[in-house]
Amino acid sequence: MKAEVTTLDAGKAGTVELSEAIFGLEPRADILHRMVRYQLAKRQAGTHATKDRSQIHGTGAKMYRQKGTGRARHGNKKVTIFRGGGKTFGPKQRSHAIDLPKKVRALALRHALSAKAKADELVVLDKAEAAAPKTSGLRSQLDKLGLQSALIVDGNEVERNFGLAARNIPQIDVLPVQGLNVYDILRRDKLVLTKAALEAIEARFVGSEEKADAAEA
Repeated sequence: MKAEVTTLDAGKAGTVELSEAIFGLEPRADILHRMVRYQLAKRQAGTHATKDRSQIHGTGAKMYRQKGTGRARHGNKKVTIFRGGGKTFGPKQRSHAIDLPKKVRALALRHALSAKAKADELVVLDKAEAAAPKTSGLRSQLDKLGLQSALIVDGNEVERNFGLAARNIPQIDVLPVQGLNVYDILRRDKLVLTKAALEAIEARFVGSEEKADAAEA
């Protein structure tokens, strides 16, 4: 399948061939859902915690005599029913991460790319470069392209001036190709890939398929 290549000034820069194995799949919502859930669960901090009675600092001396007070028998004030005491079954530090096979994660990324291509929400950009780190200039260029909410993915490194100019524009995210992920693809209306990003994506998936075939053989 072919895609038109455009420049930042909304000019035409030829066409490029998109791999059917990466951009031509029928998107599956269940796989995309599993991957988004995996990503969001993994980024949860899991640092919420409370102290139980063994972690409360305080004396263990008996509060009052055992008999004759008319009150219940208590040993110390660190028990959970008193103010300032420990908490019963409170949250503890833990990881919220869930397991997802590596092959499913790779497949989910291909389905996300295919979903954008099928919905005509994929834009192929010749280069993502700016002469100066000026937000206003880049904003006007993106407006010409109709990019109000977009994830822009460049090659191995994001060009410095472009990254500085884009970071203050709301709903515009810029990532190097190594940071490409399903959640960021789906959370923006458009996916913008430079030609360098396309080459890196295709090399990544073609290389992984060759390794898998060699392992099976």
